[in-house]
Amino acid sequence: MHPFAYHPASDAADATRALSTPGAAPLGGGTDLLVTIKEELAHPETLVDLRRLPGARDIVLHDDGSARIGCAVRIADLAAHPGITSRYAALAQAAASVGTPQLRNMGTIGGNLAQRPRCWYFRRGLPCYKNGGTECLAERGENHYHALFTDGPCHAVHPSDPLVALTVLEATVEITGANGTRELSLDALFAGASHNALGETTLAAGEFVSAVLLPATATGGDQFYEKLMQRGAWDFATVSLAARRRADGAVLMAFGGVSLGPCRVNPSVEEDVATGGLDDDSIDALSERAMYDAKPLEHNGYKVWQAQALLKRAMRRLDTP
Repeated sequence: MHPFAYHPASDAADATRALSTPGAAPLGGGTDLLVTIKEELAHPETLVDLRRLPGARDIVLHDDGSARIGCAVRIADLAAHPGITSRYAALAQAAASVGTPQLRNMGTIGGNLAQRPRCWYFRRGLPCYKNGGTECLAERGENHYHALFTDGPCHAVHPSDPLVALTVLEATVEITGANGTRELSLDALFAGASHNALGETTLAAGEFVSAVLLPATATGGDQFYEKLMQRGAWDFATVSLAARRRADGAVLMAFGGVSLGPCRVNPSVEEDVATGGLDDDSIDALSERAMYDAKPLEHNGYKVWQAQALLKRAMRRLDTP
């Protein structure tokens, strides 16, 4: 394994200073980062441990229904936390579906959002777009688990389960850097992911995700997460879906396993589901409309059927205006 130095950051200023050094990388649980180093996909000179930062391991629930989840909160803690389970059921369910108990007890929410794609061409060091090549090798190769929605050369998908739930919960992320903190939407965090050969986020050098922020409107309502996998456990989603009916009646739905960033279902479909009173024909038509922009590759067309099946189940559950 590539040798590296270890720096346990004591506070935000220390972390941003250390991360601004060339060759530095942030460390949470290390469940993906250490694998990429072993696979020689990453060659950091220094790992900056963020787990000791003040508030990094805290889940703070506010009386108005909002919450702040520190970057080093473990995935297992999200899945088991009574407040998360009662307020943000979709997030708890998504966290519980991540990997194995061992991975959930090591992995952090910040690291989960920032993990790299699991595309086998990328992971094996082949000259794909993310490895310095000029094309996506999966586009004309083995693409059974690749994207249905992409606007760029890369057809990989983001492997995070919590990201899907956080999308329908309208979460934002707190970004910390040398100039202080700023807040980004999830769309802004992953903007241009399929065009970015060096990573998937828009974080600048020295910046890191310091917290996930949930708005007051994220709490309660009917919300859930469902995941389809090749195996019954310890696997990434072929397709997943988070869905939610807000207290004001609005419906939000998002897919996982189909793109390299957040993937909301077509807003016109969400609006029609929100009106309620859907019969079987309407549900079939809406599930087809949701996939109008999908561009399946040679071997992943089955994902369209999976996505429609998840949508139909979600629409029937949410069909109460």
